[in-house]
Order: sequence, then C-alpha cells, then structure tokens
Amino acid sequence: MRNQKEIVFDSRYPSVDDLRTKAQKQIPRFAFEYIDGGCNEEINLHKNTREIREVELVPSYLNSYKGANLKTELFGHTYDAPFGIAPVGLQGLMWPNAAEILAKAAYRHNIPFVLSTVTTSSIERIGELTEGRAWFQLYHPTEEELRNDLIRRAEAAGCPVLVLLCDTPTFGFRPKEIRNGLSMPPKMTLSNLLQIFGKPRWAFETLKHGQPGFEVLKPYMSKNLNLKQLGLFMDQTFSKRMDVDKIAPIRDLWKGKLVLKGVVTEHDTEKAVQLGLDGIIVSNHGGRQLDAGESAIKPLTRIAKNHGDKITVMMDSGLRSGPDIARTLGSGAQFTFLGRAFMYGVAALGKLGGEHTISLLKTQLKQVMEQIGCGEIHEFPTFRKVDDQGK
Repeated sequence: MRNQKEIVFDSRYPSVDDLRTKAQKQIPRFAFEYIDGGCNEEINLHKNTREIREVELVPSYLNSYKGANLKTELFGHTYDAPFGIAPVGLQGLMWPNAAEILAKAAYRHNIPFVLSTVTTSSIERIGELTEGRAWFQLYHPTEEELRNDLIRRAEAAGCPVLVLLCDTPTFGFRPKEIRNGLSMPPKMTLSNLLQIFGKPRWAFETLKHGQPGFEVLKPYMSKNLNLKQLGLFMDQTFSKRMDVDKIAPIRDLWKGKLVLKGVVTEHDTEKAVQLGLDGIIVSNHGGRQLDAGESAIKPLTRIAKNHGDKITVMMDSGLRSGPDIARTLGSGAQFTFLGRAFMYGVAALGKLGGEHTISLLKTQLKQVMEQIGCGEIHEFPTFRKVDDQGK
C-alpha cells in the first residue's frame, strides 16, 4: 500500500476541467455523457457551479497567521480535508473498477467515500478496502425485508454513516441517456458498440475487470437478466419517494449516524431535525433530477444560517475545484462532497485518478486558505462577502 502521506499529482492535469477534457477523449461517449449530463435542458446542471462561483471571499492580509489546517471533525472522526467522494451510480461504466479505485484513495487520504446502492462494487468489498470507514447511501427499497438486509450488511461492513436519498421520487428525464440507451430499461445500440471500438484502453480495462454490474444488489437479482428485465427489476425494487414514515423505522434500526441527502428546503430540514437525524446533505442530485429548481448553494445558505446549530449541514452539487469548496464552506456548509470531479479523475488517469484528484483539491483549497488568511475550516464564513441584504 502506498504511503498515506505521499502526494500523487500529475502536473499535466492541474484542474478538474483538464481531467474532464482527458476523460472525454478516453471513454466512450455514452459513458462520458452519463456522468457529465443533467436532466432536461441542463440549466440547473450549469447553474449549480455558476452560482457557487458568485460567492466572494474577502482576504485579511495584515493579521498574524499561523498557516492553514484542512483537518475537519465530522461525526466523531477527524478527516484530513473538508470534502468527500459523493455516491455515484454505475461507476464501473465510466471506468472499470472505479468504485474500488476511489475507495482506496479516500481511505489513504482519510476522507469519506460514499457507496451508492446502484454502483458496481459491493458493500462488503468497499468495507474491506476502507477498514469500515466508507459510508453507504441507501436507495429506499419497496420491500421491508430488503431494506433491513441492506442496512444489516452496511452495519456488518462497519459503515459509520448511512445516507438516505430523498430526491429521486422519479427517474430524471435525461435526453442524453435516452439517446444513448442508458435510461430504464437500458439497451445497447450499434452506436454504443462503435464508440467502444474507438476507445481501446477503456475496452481493454473493461474486458480485464469484466462487465460492470449492480454488485450491491446482486444477491437479490435473478441470474442472466436481459436489459428489459433489469429495468423492470429496478422499477419494482425501489419505492422512490421518501417520507417521514419510511425514515422513522430506519432511525430506530440504524445505530450509527444517519444523514438525509437531497434536502433543498427549510421545511425538509426541520423534518430531519424532528426525526433525530444527525445531518443533511443539501443537494439537487447534481442537476440530474429537477431542471426547474434552485441551484444547491442558494438553499444551503438559508438552511445553514437557520438550522446549522441544530443539525450538521453539508452540500454537494456543482463543486468542481478547491475554490468551490471554499465558497461553499464560506456559505455555511460544514462539509462538502464532489461526484463528477472524481469520476473525471478516474476516467482520465485510471488507478491514479482518485489520488490525483484528492491531491489537486487539497492543494487548491489550501492555497485559498493561505491567500485569505483562513486558518481553520470553521472560520470560512468569516471571510465571505455579503451584500446589503445580508445574502
């Protein structure tokens, strides 16, 4: 195992945009558009990042300064940075073995990796690779027995945090995925096959590691499902809409920390507090579910101001850089998560992509902290510029 403190950084790719460009060249178009795209006209996808970048930080140059400390305490554990790897479905489609690559990198750098119910590595394998430090995101099953078994498996794997997803009451309408055959039920088109032939490294790695599958769900699926049957299984297995009556029994079952992801209103935040949840992740699913909604940073600012003393408030959606992390922390988030940035990193650099992306974000964030004179993560809101209305 590589020394945890060793920095892996490829100077050819000094930004997430560089990784995105390389990833686009390296993997088939259908795989790239799956991770890169949003729903409908993709307005909220782009608005997420744009409105994060409207946040301004104000430096303090003449005060004494002892240096930047990126360490962050969250749910009783001190992480080495205030960001983690967000849950992403079908990670092995974008790059073979991606979930394991990212989980290993997260463990070495002491940041959280969140495993999705619908990704391509099992709870048990990721728990083994991270020595029980990975979080698990639960898509709520229709059947109580399946729900309880997934929770039991997450507990047995040592997961300290269970994340409940609440922002997928329907599957997002994503034109790119429909054209590429990646909607439900999925299908493989002639165009997709031609794209695979044009990306030999991706094809070789996929052949080497095997066709990606829903490893978390494999124990509950019949063998040799065709694509239409797979779509039917997914539609029947998950109840989609989350509500108070579904969360309450999970709070009783789960003894670790419980987080609700997809919160964008103060009303839902208040419900989470009343239910005794430990945290929320303000998120609009990276602009993949509701194109006609707010960017994530706007409700984050309101929720953190009014509820940050009652529940741990985190955010994902739209963060693409260390300065974006800084702006989000300045807006009141206590922790942040990134999904696409890490998938671009793995698709661009393979097994080194996770470590490179973590090192890149740490370096960028530390530079911002040193520039503005921010010593600790919790001090960021002090450096945020506000307008005359206090927004």
